Amino acid sequence: MKTFFNFLVAILLAPGLAVASESATNINLTNHWVGITALALFFIAYLVVMAEEFIHLRKSKPVVLAAGIIWALIAWYYQSHDMPHVVETAFRHNLLEYAELLLFLIVAMTYINAMDERQVFEALRTWLIRKGLSYRALFWTTGLLAFFISPVADNLTTALLMGAVVMAVGGNHQKFVLLSCINLVVAANAGGAFSPFGDITTLMVWQKNIHATNGYVTFWTFFSLFIPAMVNWLVPATLMSFVVPAAKPKGNSIQLPMRRGALVIVGLFFVTIASAVMAHSLLGLPPVLGMMTGLGVLQLYSFVLKKQGEKTHLTHNPTGDLSNPIPYDIFSKIARAEWDTLFFFYGVILCVGGLGFLGYLTMISHALYGGWGATSANIAIGLVSAVVDNIPVMFAVLSMMPDMSTGQWMLVTLTAGVGGSLLSIGSAAGVALMGQAHGSYTFLGHLKWMPVIALGYVASIATHFMINASMF
Repeated sequence: MKTFFNFLVAILLAPGLAVASESATNINLTNHWVGITALALFFIAYLVVMAEEFIHLRKSKPVVLAAGIIWALIAWYYQSHDMPHVVETAFRHNLLEYAELLLFLIVAMTYINAMDERQVFEALRTWLIRKGLSYRALFWTTGLLAFFISPVADNLTTALLMGAVVMAVGGNHQKFVLLSCINLVVAANAGGAFSPFGDITTLMVWQKNIHATNGYVTFWTFFSLFIPAMVNWLVPATLMSFVVPAAKPKGNSIQLPMRRGALVIVGLFFVTIASAVMAHSLLGLPPVLGMMTGLGVLQLYSFVLKKQGEKTHLTHNPTGDLSNPIPYDIFSKIARAEWDTLFFFYGVILCVGGLGFLGYLTMISHALYGGWGATSANIAIGLVSAVVDNIPVMFAVLSMMPDMSTGQWMLVTLTAGVGGSLLSIGSAAGVALMGQAHGSYTFLGHLKWMPVIALGYVASIATHFMINASMF
């Protein structure tokens, strides 16, 4: 929907614009029935995605179908004009981009699932509950942990983990739950914005190996957003904390221990991340090589655990018998990856790639970055990301590849990452917490605090311009 919004903006700003595609062999089909049909298909597919909560149709299904039809239409047109290999080359390019992202995310999700099964997160949750902190102290502690965990784990996992703590200690205190959930959404999204591993959008920017007008966007470039991201969280958190009660919650919890091998798996995860960074910075190879190598190490360690008699304790045991866990198997962790999300990424990347091949992204690039300027366009992209998922928007920007400075690339990375905090439906973390804290954390409850969150959004952008002025 956000991508379609950008298409509409571009068409309204430049109705007569018909810019040729970057490749001389591409045919501009933005005004042809093939292009218009493809645009309508993507729009309809995304409307179905937005209605997932109501119609209970997994979000991957409509976009995967739309991607297939869009590329089939493009291929048919080019075949009829005796240009078959142009489409094949373009499709393979988009497929390669998805394949790298897919393998990278499978490894990350496998490690997160392995740590979850070894009770790493449950041990942390029960430890926090047993500390006997006040509501206000828990508000700050869960927010701080969300900010620093999300750069390594994804914002969805982080929000659910900290949300479990909030619900365990304050499930009957609706005001505390509401404010804490808002705080978690903002903190998790902000924390993910300054790390290449913290969000899908930052990962996409890093893997693109962008050559900015005044340098390169490297792994370490993202950490220039640490202070702006911190400001994005601290401004609304500080204002909301004054309303959080200072009383202590009642009750206690039993400390759950981590299972055997938990800390080793955590250590291997950090080694895997280091391998991905070194593969990219030292060897000049895609980061996915380091991630897949790390998966191989995890597979070997899982074999050691299996030989030591360890069992796999899954919420959904394939045997159907929770009292009789199966032998430890790392492939059970891979199977628990969010396949609906992974296939959703396939559909989005192929759909947007197809629309870019048709000429729409070139049109948008000229309208937004040529007409509005990089700063205004990048700030607007962050605001649009509050409405629907930021992944199509970021992929569209990366497909346009506007000529921007490193500072501007970091600006759009920041705004696309934290803009989703403005509304509860603007990020996966917000949507998940609405389900976890149903009745306490709601869309309208989040909306009442949007001005405070928007203040943090503006403050983070101003901070980025101030402390990273040399990047512009």
